Amino acid sequence: MNSANITCLFLFVTLKAVLGIKRAVIPIVMILCGICAGVLLTSVIYALTGFVFFGGAQRQTVVAENPENAEMTMLAYTVLDYIRDDDFNSLSRVVHPVFGVVFSPYATINLSTNQRFSAEEVASLSTDSHIYMWGVYNGSGEPITLTPQEYFMEFIPAADYINAPVVGINRIVRTGNALENMLDVFPNMKFVEFHIPGGESVDELDWSSLRLGFEEYEGHLRLIAIIYNTWTV
Repeated sequence: MNSANITCLFLFVTLKAVLGIKRAVIPIVMILCGICAGVLLTSVIYALTGFVFFGGAQRQTVVAENPENAEMTMLAYTVLDYIRDDDFNSLSRVVHPVFGVVFSPYATINLSTNQRFSAEEVASLSTDSHIYMWGVYNGSGEPITLTPQEYFMEFIPAADYINAPVVGINRIVRTGNALENMLDVFPNMKFVEFHIPGGESVDELDWSSLRLGFEEYEGHLRLIAIIYNTWTV
């Protein structure tokens, strides 16, 4: 075999070896790329769901501690998200389609004086400038006459309750001296209470809670009550 043939054979063997290595490496590279892409996608999904649906560690912890009521707990946080974002169109989709939703500015529910809106009416609350009477102020007895937006700002500051440090699932966290009659009015209601403890006042009576009440309708939980609660005289 002459030198030319030897050179050609060497080049052929070298090229074949290189190509063989490439054939072996390419699948490995593709697998590694796939794993990296999967991890990245999972991280993105986790970040998005953690912020949009769970709202961070606080709500994930609450949900995890209440597995038997996870669906209701997640729905309650979602309701707060809708209210915070003024997304009443989305909120209307979780309102009870027959009863609607009642708004109570205190623990005692009065279906005669508290405002109740249908799902269709809830969808337009963000643009509703009508002044409604929602009940009477504790202490003064003066009528609570506010537009929907004013009422939500005063009685349902959702952004505060999203990060409430205490959350009760079908459990009243704290009550004042007002009549607790929600389960008398809605005996089949399940609820989530978001509670902000007092502490800024000497007697610690500056606490407040927001309760979201749900009832099942055709196999799904639907919002029927939004109840604000605080110390009353």
